[in-house]
Amino acid sequence: MKEQTLILIKPDGLKKSLTGNVLTRLSETKLDIVAAKIVKVSRKLAETHYRHMKKKPFYEELIRYIMGEYHKRKVMAMVYWGDGAISKVREICGSTDPEEADAVSIRGAYGRITTKGVYENVIHASTNREEAEREIKLWFEPDEIIVDAYPTKIAETARHKKRVWI
Repeated sequence: MKEQTLILIKPDGLKKSLTGNVLTRLSETKLDIVAAKIVKVSRKLAETHYRHMKKKPFYEELIRYIMGEYHKRKVMAMVYWGDGAISKVREICGSTDPEEADAVSIRGAYGRITTKGVYENVIHASTNREEAEREIKLWFEPDEIIVDAYPTKIAETARHKKRVWI
């Protein structure tokens, strides 16, 4: 069954120039990239993305990490689409704890835990269909994805202010 998953190459992955290595590993899934962009992560986006971790003692470090305060201030966000996308991507990513991740997984090969205890695990992948939908809708607008991932509607946004090209 076709499904989509959000993948983030985190700031440490970009700083270490691991984008090509990660994309090569992800190509083993035979899934399609249906959206991709570089994002400067705001505090609001970081907090919304990691809302389920709010009670964890490492929450603030996690927010600062994804915002790029320890590395580059950017993330590569992508949507991969195809049969079994979530499980295929999570298998290649490996355990979120780099020390527990299989050495041939992305996190096992490139992740580390800093002396301050921050998990630099290079990549994020959605855990299940519900989280994938929440995360994809958080990180992408419908027109940024080349497949109809979820139902949409036309909405009037004349009151919405945004930057435009001049």
